[in-house]
Parts: sequence; structure tokens; C-alpha cells
Amino acid sequence: MSLYGMMRTSVSGMNAQANRLSTVADNIANSSTAGYKRARTDFSTMVIPSTSGSYTSGSVNTTIRYAISQQGSLQSTTSATDLAVNGNGMFVVQSSSGTPYLTRAGAFVPDAQGRLVNAAGYYLMGYSFESGPPAAVANGFEGLEAIRIRQDSLTSDPTTSGELTANLNSNATAVTGANPSGNTAGAQFTSKTSLVVYDNLGGEVLLDVYFTKTGANTWDVSVFNKADAATGSTPFPYSPGTPAAALHNSTMTFNPATGELTSAGQLTMTIPNGSAFSLDVSKVSQLAEDFMIFDASANGSPPAGIESIIIGQDGTLSAQYTNGAVKELYRIPLATARSPDMLRVLPGNVFSQSNESGDVRIGFPGESDFGKVMSGTLEESNADIAQELTLMIESQRSYTANSKVFQTGSDLMDILVNLKR
Repeated sequence: MSLYGMMRTSVSGMNAQANRLSTVADNIANSSTAGYKRARTDFSTMVIPSTSGSYTSGSVNTTIRYAISQQGSLQSTTSATDLAVNGNGMFVVQSSSGTPYLTRAGAFVPDAQGRLVNAAGYYLMGYSFESGPPAAVANGFEGLEAIRIRQDSLTSDPTTSGELTANLNSNATAVTGANPSGNTAGAQFTSKTSLVVYDNLGGEVLLDVYFTKTGANTWDVSVFNKADAATGSTPFPYSPGTPAAALHNSTMTFNPATGELTSAGQLTMTIPNGSAFSLDVSKVSQLAEDFMIFDASANGSPPAGIESIIIGQDGTLSAQYTNGAVKELYRIPLATARSPDMLRVLPGNVFSQSNESGDVRIGFPGESDFGKVMSGTLEESNADIAQELTLMIESQRSYTANSKVFQTGSDLMDILVNLKR
């Protein structure tokens, strides 16, 4: 046995325990870092071939591994932009230089430009709804952009469609004189309701909808702009000609046996200073009961600003406006690799693809084997301080034992050197 070899072996043992203590120190220091993944030191032997009757000591190698796939505890917060992944997957983030990375650190807050940035300065990436519902690019980062939520203008949506569900009284008396479809002052009608819609600028437009029974199972329907009504209390306050012309006139017919609508169920018109509008009346019935409105709705909204952000478990990020409207803005994807624990670990609690990890795969939360996004939640570090302190004591003892071996080898070397004295 070589005394030098024994001393080199003990030095490798001390180096190995020093590496282990370094990972312990890192884990303890980051025990409060959101999304931090614990590092550990794995040992392997390096054996040097020995001859008969003589043993040659080898050394010990260390490999640093990270528990990236091990989920930490989830902690609730009061911020909707604090995000955690419950299950597999990591958020895709981008550095200030535009390089994409993966992370589980989801403490995002808006910066001055409205981008969601975490504590390490990385921007959350997502797919925009601007061109319709997005699709994930499974094997690359194309199509992703930094999520930006900024209140720099008001938004409004013009009305384009609506729905009216009602019952017209089959026992009503038919109108024999002028009715609203003729746009005649003092016209007679059977039933009336109103509907609020919005023009291209978000202005409120009130539509008066008149139903007039003209014969058995036959009704005329007319729609007017309330702003064209003449002042006064006349039942039908519209005068002939422009601008009081009806926005829509048509005839509705019903099945005498069932009371169901048999004519076209769409009332089409153009909202003043607005868009083409289609009102679905296919569920209007004619039964022997008083006139009733069961449902009346129309899309569109007045000008409003963003009041809050809503992030669903499927990664859909929506803006809720002060008028109650909700608009989908982005969808947050998740990413993983075949071997997530072999991803390259970089400063800022982010990871990148390596040869050992395999290619990065991207999908949406809740799909395939991806977990769900939890809003108002942060993932805590998966480092356990009690476990780290135990490992620290163990490493300290092992380091001391290796130093004793080195000291013994040094003492034996002194004896050998002093043999000639």
C-alpha cells in the first residue's frame, strides 16, 4: 500500500464531503426560496487495480443532482399573479435578452410595462388570444410572448349577437289596423319589450321590440331605435320616414299544434353607429298564456378598464373589467422534459435543456400529464432544514474521519523518513 495513495484517498474523501456540505449550505440558504429545488451529492467509487498481496486505495467521485421533479408544499397567497404548478410541468419564462428558460418559481408581479416578472427578473411567457384560441407548439418556444397586462386604454365591444326567449299569447286579439311594421304614427301592437345593445364606440343603444298579432299563428315583429322615438306618452312614439324607420321588420309564424316557431328564427339588422346584429328568437313560442320574457341577452360591452386578473387552472389568463365583462388575454403553457431531474440548473432558479434531460415538451395545464396552474399560490422550496442539518452533521463527521486518515498517513510518512536517523 502506498502512503501517498492513502493520503490522496483521504483528500478525495474530504473533497467529497466538502461538496456535500456545499449542497447542504445551498439548500439551507434557499429553504425560503419559492420554487427552489433541493440539490444533493451522490457518491461513487473510483477503484484502482491492486496486485496480489497489495491493495491500492482509490478515491471517491461526487455527482450533484437536483430534485427538480419533486414538488414542494403549496402555500396560499393574496396575489392572483402568484402561480404554482400542482403536478408536473414548469412555467416558461424569458430573460431580458429574450432567452427562454423553465422554472417553478411563480412569484410574478407586473412591472412598469405590465409584464409579469418574478423575483429573479424572468418574464412569464404565454400564447395570446388575439388571433383566437391558441394552440401549443409541442417541441419549441415559437409563438410564445411575454405576457403583458397594462391599463393604457379603455376597451369596449360592439354588440353582434343576442338571444330573446319569450312567449306570445295565442289568445291575443289580432290587430286589424296599422301596426309598427308599417311605421305609422299611432300604430297598434300586441306586446313590447326592450333590449340594450352597444355601438362601435361602446355607446348604449336601447332597442324597442314590438310584436303584433296579425292573424292566426302569425305575428309581425319590428325593432326600432329608442333614440328615434318622439317625445310624449303615445303607445307607439315613432313617426313615418327617416330617422324613425324600423331597423327590422319581419313576420313570424307558429305551428298551431305545438306553438313552436316555424319561420326563420334570426332577426338581422344594423345597430346605429354599430355592427351587424343578429337576434336569435328561435325559442320564442306561442302558447295560451300571457306575454312573458324568459331570457334576453346580447353580447358587447361599454367602455371599461381592467379591474382584476383571473387565472384559471387550465392556464387561461383573463381580464375582468369594471363593467363585469371578462376577456381572455393569454393562455399559460407548461413545459417538461423526458428527464426533468437532468435539466441544466442556472442562476435565478431556472432550468434549461441538456443532453441528459432530453428535448423540452410544451403543453397546456390539465392536458396529457401536465399539472394544473394554481393562482394565488406559491410552491415552497422542497428542501427540509431538519434533513439538511442531519446531513451536515454526518458530513462533518465523515470529513473529520477522512482528515484523521490523512493525519495518520502523514505521521507514518514522518516515521518512514526518520528511519535513517
